[in-house]
Amino acid sequence: MDSSKPGAARLLRSGSALSILTLASRILGLLREMTKAALLGTSALSDAFSVAFMIPNLFRRLFAEGSIAAAFIPTLKEYLLAADREKTREFISCVFTFLTFFVSIAVALGIFFSPLIIPIFSMKAFDETVFLTRIMFPFLAFISIAALFQGILNSVHVFAPSGLAPILLNMVTIVCAYGLSPFTANPARAMAIGIIIGGFLEAAIQFPFVWRKGFRFFITGLGRAIRNPGTRKVLILIGPTVIGMAAYQLNDLVSTALAGKAGEGVVSSLQYSLRLQELILGVFAVSIGTVLLPDLAEHAKTGRWPEYTRRLTQAMDIIALITIPITFFFLAQGETLIRLLFQTKNFNEKSVALTYGAFLFHMPGLFFIALNRILAPAFYAQSDSRSPTLAGIFSFGINIVLAAVLVGPMKGTGVALALTIASAANTALLLIFLGRSPHIAVTMALGPAALYVLKLIFFSCIAAVPVFFLAPRLNPFFAGRGRLISYGVPLALETLLFAAIGLALLAVTRDRQLKAVLGIFHRRTKRQ
Repeated sequence: MDSSKPGAARLLRSGSALSILTLASRILGLLREMTKAALLGTSALSDAFSVAFMIPNLFRRLFAEGSIAAAFIPTLKEYLLAADREKTREFISCVFTFLTFFVSIAVALGIFFSPLIIPIFSMKAFDETVFLTRIMFPFLAFISIAALFQGILNSVHVFAPSGLAPILLNMVTIVCAYGLSPFTANPARAMAIGIIIGGFLEAAIQFPFVWRKGFRFFITGLGRAIRNPGTRKVLILIGPTVIGMAAYQLNDLVSTALAGKAGEGVVSSLQYSLRLQELILGVFAVSIGTVLLPDLAEHAKTGRWPEYTRRLTQAMDIIALITIPITFFFLAQGETLIRLLFQTKNFNEKSVALTYGAFLFHMPGLFFIALNRILAPAFYAQSDSRSPTLAGIFSFGINIVLAAVLVGPMKGTGVALALTIASAANTALLLIFLGRSPHIAVTMALGPAALYVLKLIFFSCIAAVPVFFLAPRLNPFFAGRGRLISYGVPLALETLLFAAIGLALLAVTRDRQLKAVLGIFHRRTKRQ
């Protein structure tokens, strides 16, 4: 389908606006990881911080983000379409009450049971990992409330505050890492304090926007909250989602536990590699998925299935256009990128080798993970949380079996490869489930989509060949002139060469997605 139609333009405009904010957030997130690399490297203390932050983050993704996307936004859309302000107010108040109560209990239990959770990960710095986990567990409460506010705003197509919130988290963490380190026992504790402050600010910055949009809510009795029909519907939808998300998040948990037994620094190297991958995912896939869900939910509730299918296939094509060329470029230049961003006294040659090894096996999964972020909202918009749940459980089983088999001979790279294969399996299963829907003609679009992916792979290979042969001659010319020049200048020149060749190939073949993107920029320029 022609993505230059108004639906595609709107998706690209909304997605690009959120992507700008998310880009700033992800760059700051990358700077946060660079700060961590400079202060902690791939030491046992770095592993301790990685695990301690991963645990509340895991529960956040499980109970906050996944539940909001799968259950709250589609249900709130129904209330908004019914235009009953009082019932909408009651519904939001009941969900807010239930969420606040639930996460408060979860935080208390997490702090209390931390000494029983940490032994799973075989941490050398056991006591420090427990201490850091207890510091950061309240992050779950703040970020869950922030996710609820984000769901409210996204339901009325307000995305900017959701993009601003993570920026604060990353800025505060970086400032605390350097500013508080002289006053704490180690830099990891200073960063943990920054995480807590940043989590609070993520919720605080969104609240005024929620209030300005006219949403009023209050704390009600827990019994009243549970009896509310909207809350009950959310809880029914959440049930399968939590199971599926639990399977997905257990991937991280079990993979980290296996990596912890593979040697010092392996956990941290996997986290650094995933941070680079998430930089791309966060900017594009998450942004487009966030913009896509409210639209799909509205089309599903009003029975506009052709528009639903068109919007979904357009988003999938855009994801392919973004992720496939990036994957090929960074497979060729991943080591240069890692040295540029992370290499310091504490992040030494061993750290580079560990991270680069994981990165080589993480990057092929970029397209599948990004596509999963687009396909999951397609089910949630139909109030179908069962299908992504089954796919999540299936991919979890594949990942854990492969990780357990590969971690012995391949160490961290085996864990990374297992995740990539499991992500591809998850994508395949989601497409099969989506093709069975009587309302969605996705199967008709799969043929053209597959050809488009093959075209992008072919073009990316052509663009990568000159870069591959140029790098060994270009890099020595800038070597020994400081990290920024030694690695930054060659990487910038190689990026420009790769992009120029790729864009030329797309332009010659009159690529429909490139035409849509250029059309949006042209219209914006004319308006200015």
